[in-house]
Amino acid sequence: MPVISFISPKGGVGKTTAATLLATQLARGADVIVIDADPNRPIDTWAKMAGKPDRLTIIADANQENIIDRIDEAAAQAPFVIVDCEGTASLTVAYAIGASDLVIVPTQGSQLDARQAARALGLVKNAEKQARRKIINVVLLTRTSPAIRPRTLGHVQDQLTEHGVRMLETQLNEREAFRAMFSFGGALENLDPAGVGNLEKAILNARAFAGEVLSLLKPAAKKAGTAAEVA
Repeated sequence: MPVISFISPKGGVGKTTAATLLATQLARGADVIVIDADPNRPIDTWAKMAGKPDRLTIIADANQENIIDRIDEAAAQAPFVIVDCEGTASLTVAYAIGASDLVIVPTQGSQLDARQAARALGLVKNAEKQARRKIINVVLLTRTSPAIRPRTLGHVQDQLTEHGVRMLETQLNEREAFRAMFSFGGALENLDPAGVGNLEKAILNARAFAGEVLSLLKPAAKKAGTAAEVA
């Protein structure tokens, strides 16, 4: 079953938010296991609040010694496995990359973040050499404005494209609802629209993201029988 890892050597780029959004959207139609490999265990903390989807399971004891075993065990139990890696370049991250079918590198639209994204993609290339196989990898732009495209963001996109970096067409916008999930628990669909601005647009954004990820893993998604349900 597909293993999807989220990596970034730089904190604060929305890595955990992206992983949680994908997990909750996929869990609308399939069993999903999230391996919280971030030492701060942010997804495990979120999952202990009310509203976690019933089809979503969290594994929160992953570390350098057992990460490969945890991924293998999870992949034998659920159609989708999502790994939220720690925000550093470590052996744990390297092992997770090597066991992944897809690696997503979230980044914000700044030159500093783009350089860190390039570092992360370098880790993927190293893992490919060691595993002697291709690992699908993409950059996900996060915390973007749904209304304005700053020149700096356009410059970063152009640079990444010129270097042959594959980017998701869907961007995760800066949304109050994404932050509210970690304050109140549950998925976006559980939030109160009266208390969270533009909730419907946030849900559409998250579903577009999940749909595009599924399209990258189309053969595996078809095998899991979930593409139509969550896209």
